[in-house]
Amino acid sequence: MKFIDEATIKIFAGDGGNGVATFRREKYEPMGGPSGGDGGRGGSIIIEADRNINTLVDYRYTRSFRAQRGENGRSAECYGAKGEDMVLRVPVGTVVSDKSSGQMLVDLSEHGQRAQMAKGGNGGLGNVHFKSSMNRAPRQCTKGEPGEEFELYLELKVLADVGLLGMPNAGKSTFIRSVSAAKPKVADYPFTTLHPNLGVVRVDAERSFVIADIPGIIEGAAEGAGLGHQFLRHLARTSLLLHLVDIAPFDEAVDPVHEAKAIVEELRKYDESLYNKPRWLVLNKTDMLQDADAVVKSFVKDYGWEGRVFAISAISGVGCKELVYAIMQHIEESRAAEDQALDNTESKNTESQNEVA
Repeated sequence: MKFIDEATIKIFAGDGGNGVATFRREKYEPMGGPSGGDGGRGGSIIIEADRNINTLVDYRYTRSFRAQRGENGRSAECYGAKGEDMVLRVPVGTVVSDKSSGQMLVDLSEHGQRAQMAKGGNGGLGNVHFKSSMNRAPRQCTKGEPGEEFELYLELKVLADVGLLGMPNAGKSTFIRSVSAAKPKVADYPFTTLHPNLGVVRVDAERSFVIADIPGIIEGAAEGAGLGHQFLRHLARTSLLLHLVDIAPFDEAVDPVHEAKAIVEELRKYDESLYNKPRWLVLNKTDMLQDADAVVKSFVKDYGWEGRVFAISAISGVGCKELVYAIMQHIEESRAAEDQALDNTESKNTESQNEVA
């Protein structure tokens, strides 16, 4: 299935059914009075997150969705049937925005989460609502209201704890294959990965995290070089970035330090908040070096890096276990800090309410 992570659609909620003006005509009640029923409400458009879907391909070619119209009212005070709601299912992690204003409407980050995007029109009133002592035979009725309609922009941002960042052939796919059950394509040519891959890394029986591998980013991606930088959106929800660097390139003319700095610059151009996320340096393919420690020290010095550094070989697994445990510890500490911040906020709110009381 083709991976599609953005789409623009138009949605039309159903119009309400019309009310009618009718009168009772029975054997012993020839002047039985008004009996026109109301029209039914139009169907609404609802969007729902479904973990069994992983792409927006269903909305790439079918771009217009219209809910059912409400039925018209009938005689004998029979109300028209309500139009059936239309449910649009999207992957978990989909962000829905208004196309014209760009305003985010809903972030569907949990399985089963629903949101009403367009409300169906109310049904019209039958003439039974207009009878009075002064108007025994009303002929008034109203038409149903039109349903809401919008143009929406759907953007998928995958849910992952850790994101892999690096040049093509830096070994990202090999790394995710080494530490998880995911099996992305691996080959000896650039841009082997053409869409994001997710892998669940199980540290032990009770602890795990999700890691995301995106297509390689090259220098000039902001200007459209390579596959561009649109896949960086899938790193937006991560709490940690792993910057994988090929420390032993086949081409001697390639400077790993220059490539590493180029990636970081592309990250900054794309999104300042993504650039400021916690980022670790992971130097891969150390199995191809005779004196790995010396090369790693030289790289870190030339790069001017002061953060955490890990030297690994994704293909042999050397250093991967230590990296996985460090990631798990970082995630647990981040979650604990978030929970503590939330508790502090709730405590302050409670104290403020007590003071007001």
